[in-house]
Amino acid sequence: MKIRLVSVGSKMPAWVQQGVDEYAKRIIVDLGFSILEIPMAKRTRSVNIEQCIQKEGEAIIAALGKGDYSVALNVKGKQMSTEALAESIGEFRLQGRNINLIVGGPDGLSRDCLSKANEVWSLSRMTLPHPLVRIVLAEQLYRASSILKGHPYHRS
Repeated sequence: MKIRLVSVGSKMPAWVQQGVDEYAKRIIVDLGFSILEIPMAKRTRSVNIEQCIQKEGEAIIAALGKGDYSVALNVKGKQMSTEALAESIGEFRLQGRNINLIVGGPDGLSRDCLSKANEVWSLSRMTLPHPLVRIVLAEQLYRASSILKGHPYHRS
């Protein structure tokens, strides 16, 4: 099983990169964690936001592996506890499934990305900036991995 974070945007601030790197090094072996950055569409006066979101969505969909299980992150998605996340990861591992966790850019995900995803999850009902989502998601994956291994990092 491999978990790949497919995220719009590159050249993250140093604090974001450091945060993600800290958790990524802890989960790369257990979860096969990697990040694929999709370039943000150029915002100009002649291109509206919907066109940008659509272009980013097309790039995301093109990057998804055939047969991979895709989860889009969206404020309107299903919320779950960390324990439920760990349980889902455990099931994916037993099935030998590769997972794509899809994070949109500052304007969100295209309708196509949301409709083509196998599931839509939410980290919070609050809108989070897409760079921060990377850190929160990486930490939650580490926490879920810790639960699966019986490591004391997570406290109920």
